[in-house]
Amino acid sequence: MPNREQMERNTLRLLCSVLVKPGTRLEICRLLHPNDFLDPLRRTVFEEVQAGGVITSKQLRTSLPARVRSRGFPDFDLHKLLAPKLANEAEIEQLFESTLHLLRLGGSDKAGLLASETDVQD
Repeated sequence: MPNREQMERNTLRLLCSVLVKPGTRLEICRLLHPNDFLDPLRRTVFEEVQAGGVITSKQLRTSLPARVRSRGFPDFDLHKLLAPKLANEAEIEQLFESTLHLLRLGGSDKAGLLASETDVQD
């Protein structure tokens, strides 16, 4: 299992991926809470992704640097944050797994929404 920093980074990579539809990004953002991100920079990036609403990932990645810099992170580098690179199809499942782990760690009541039916029946 990845460490907390990697889970936060992977979640942001997932949210910024061209392979995630804007509506799906919005749903994931609804499940998460800014406090799920312990790092102030990653928390701010998440808040700006969440505030972006239903826009394309290209629009999001274009607007994100200026929005994060205006919130007090003048040296913000989106490419560095999303490194090693934008997620490809093979990595998406791994990024989703990290996001699920982050949800569980965050203690959010909403994490139960992701439980399978068999979990609910037990």
